[in-house]
Amino acid sequence: MEVTQYQIVTVNLDSTVGSEIKKTRPCIVISPDEMNRHLGTVVIAPLTSTKKKYPTRVKELIENRVGRIALDQIRTIDKIRIIRTKNKISTKEIIEVKSIIRKTFVD
Repeated sequence: MEVTQYQIVTVNLDSTVGSEIKKTRPCIVISPDEMNRHLGTVVIAPLTSTKKKYPTRVKELIENRVGRIALDQIRTIDKIRIIRTKNKISTKEIIEVKSIIRKTFVD
């Protein structure tokens, strides 16, 4: 399955433990396209409908529902977990995702 960076994908995240986000849900592909083309895995950030404004979460409107991209829950999954692919997030959201990733993991 071909996926691209910042694409919305529906993923089966079960099985999980503890506080990990679970269930089948939309996720954003974070891994760069070079990795996505050559590996059997992708790096994703799940979307959650939790309304809390954590500093590591980006507001997202998907399928007429407000959610948040949980950048504090980034994980690597096998592509076989992906059920379907959708469009990409907006340029504004991409900029915000990149900014939060830099602040959280790089600086």
